[in-house]
Amino acid sequence: MSLTIKLTITPRVINLNLHPRQRTKIPAYSLGFRPKPIYHSNALVPILDSNKQPRMSQASVSGSVVKSYLIEPDGGVLVDVIVPESERGSKALEAESLPKVRLAKIDVEWVHVISEGWASPLKGFMRENEYLQSLHFNSLRMQNGTVVNMSLPIVLAIDDETKKNIGSSKDVGLVGPDGDLLAILRSVEIYKHNKEERIARTWGTTAPGLPYVEEFITPAGNWLIGGDLEVLKTIKYNDGLDHYRLSPRQLREEFDRRQADAVFAFQLRNPVHNGHALLMNDTRRRLLEMGYKNPILLLHPLGGFTKADDVPLDVRMKQHSKVLEDGVLDPETTIVSIFPSPMHYAGPTEVQWHAKARINAGANFYIVGRDPAGMGHPTEKRDLYDPDHGKKVLSMAPGLEKLNILPFRVAYDTMAKKMAFFDPSRSKDFLFISGTKM
Repeated sequence: MSLTIKLTITPRVINLNLHPRQRTKIPAYSLGFRPKPIYHSNALVPILDSNKQPRMSQASVSGSVVKSYLIEPDGGVLVDVIVPESERGSKALEAESLPKVRLAKIDVEWVHVISEGWASPLKGFMRENEYLQSLHFNSLRMQNGTVVNMSLPIVLAIDDETKKNIGSSKDVGLVGPDGDLLAILRSVEIYKHNKEERIARTWGTTAPGLPYVEEFITPAGNWLIGGDLEVLKTIKYNDGLDHYRLSPRQLREEFDRRQADAVFAFQLRNPVHNGHALLMNDTRRRLLEMGYKNPILLLHPLGGFTKADDVPLDVRMKQHSKVLEDGVLDPETTIVSIFPSPMHYAGPTEVQWHAKARINAGANFYIVGRDPAGMGHPTEKRDLYDPDHGKKVLSMAPGLEKLNILPFRVAYDTMAKKMAFFDPSRSKDFLFISGTKM
């Protein structure tokens, strides 16, 4: 039997689904109990068993097993659709004989995401059934009735000519922007790409100027093609940063090597500033107070598409490296890795995807701050989304019940002249400023 606890700490709030062994170690804060979420819940897997031995969880479809103290990936198995090296020659020959779909750079990024299991249990680009569930319910229902979060449609668009060339073929070859064969898409299904509906439901607006929409949806084809992926080799970018691109399986192995009993993830799409450092260091301190022995920080900058005025990835990675070098974050308890997903800037809808993907990497805590995955309104002088809605949505989203959401509110303290946790009793002393302004 499991018990869901809502733990409220003033002035900071942490919503925790705690294993019984941790409950007796919590400092004497005020506890408020509430009923379990109304959505169907996957019970939180115990962090430690009675003998304090690592729980064994399956790490890939190939059957290999990686030890982990942490929660299982969505669906219980971490998807891995990269073809074994021994089969690549024959698969490549087959792919040559199939009708071809040429991928844009953004499509390659999604192939990367799917191939390594970030979107587990998704095994390929969405067919219509999966697309509709994602678009309308932000989740997928498994065959056993459980629900996993899937708030963003992961789809591949094609034009009329490509659709005609595919004809009645059940399989197609996927070709990268440079002409290399990257993958086979099996048992394909082609269906209508209703762009207006997709945009409206994903972003909550059809206002002009949404970066992802302008660059990748508006010019895209009028059809979507879904199917199961077989990726011929690991996606590499050869930009000097591939050593940062650790897959969910590699991250789980590293967490196990470091004997982590908790992993807390923090995503950035711009450089680390003092407010971020305050959040991350304070989170580790609080996890230690709760009884965890070795919580590890996953500092996980977004590495796919970002809008033009965001700081470029190579610059961000140099800055992240410097933060560790200078001891702002402890290298012994921090892993810096690139999250390969493209950025939608879809606010509360997208932040669910960001949190869900970290479950698959082994994180059981996710830090969320002001206006996650948000942006300014493209045509008006205001935020596109309510700054508090992202953390509120995460606390009740279907399929994320097993993830502990850590909402924080930091601001610039004009009296102390530094970033600090917001104190409502002297609200006039604080300024909420963006990372760009910082």
